[in-house]
Amino acid sequence: MGYRMAVVGATGAVGREILKTLAERNFPVDSMVALASGRSAGQQVSFGDDQVLTVKSLDSFDFKGIDIALFSPGAAISAVHAPRAAAAGCVVIDNTSQFRMDPDVPLVVPEVNPQALARFRKRRIIANPNCSTIQMVVALKPLHDLARVKRVVVSTYQSVSGAGREAMDELWSQTRGVYVNETPPSEQFTKQIAFNVIPHIDNFLGDGSTREETKMAEETRKILSPDIAVMATCVRVPVFIGHAEAVHVEFEEPITEQQAWEALREAPGVIVLDRREDGGYATPAEIAGEDAVYVSRLRRDLTVPHGLAFWCVSDNLRKGAALNAVQIAEELVAQGLLEG
Repeated sequence: MGYRMAVVGATGAVGREILKTLAERNFPVDSMVALASGRSAGQQVSFGDDQVLTVKSLDSFDFKGIDIALFSPGAAISAVHAPRAAAAGCVVIDNTSQFRMDPDVPLVVPEVNPQALARFRKRRIIANPNCSTIQMVVALKPLHDLARVKRVVVSTYQSVSGAGREAMDELWSQTRGVYVNETPPSEQFTKQIAFNVIPHIDNFLGDGSTREETKMAEETRKILSPDIAVMATCVRVPVFIGHAEAVHVEFEEPITEQQAWEALREAPGVIVLDRREDGGYATPAEIAGEDAVYVSRLRRDLTVPHGLAFWCVSDNLRKGAALNAVQIAEELVAQGLLEG
């Protein structure tokens, strides 16, 4: 049995990656519609090796008859069109921030909390977490099951693809410009991104945090446990694809490095690449295009009673966005939640 599907935001970096991922994983698709804003209507996008889809306008599209729609068009657009699609009987998997903290919308990482999908019918919307949250909770889950996470302090090193195609173009043009003393002005970022790091992702809030940092805290609590304290510092770095995170975890109970290594090696969606030698760790350049969350540099944190520190890296367009959304759809099928 195949499903009638739509990808909203199909011309964007994540939308194209969703189409690619659905085809690569042989998701059972009977028909596929590519949707985007009116100005993108008429463009063409690839779906698998053989199909080229002509993009249709989201504004005028009737979702009646569509089984699953995967949204990645921006929060303001999802706010309008995701409920419209759900009202037409479609199941919406939304990759934006619009519905993540809605108590009636499950926030799901399939390796971590697939049981949360049982609550999707109230709104017929399922939220995909923030990219930086996804990779962190995938790594935290097997450790939390062992010793219960009490507190997390995380610093992120986030690639420019997390800010979209135009941000990637800005990094490219600025990098090229530096070499000819004609660096273009910053338009997508608040400061020059080429050969620089910017400790600012999303808007500042009243307490001095940014929205990206607050998202990591709130989403981690919703997915893993409301009792976990999270302190995040989110930084944009001049990397095209792949987010990295330095994570320091305090646990409620004792946990050894050996126990952590064994749990992580057995965990779904995790690859441990951790040799205490030159080059014995994962970096964004090596994992672009990969599905897993890579964990390296695991060691004790002696500054707290029960502490560990580790480094994790993942492709933010894959596991941080497209793949997680597709895995949610796969889990809906596996649990039989799309029937009836």
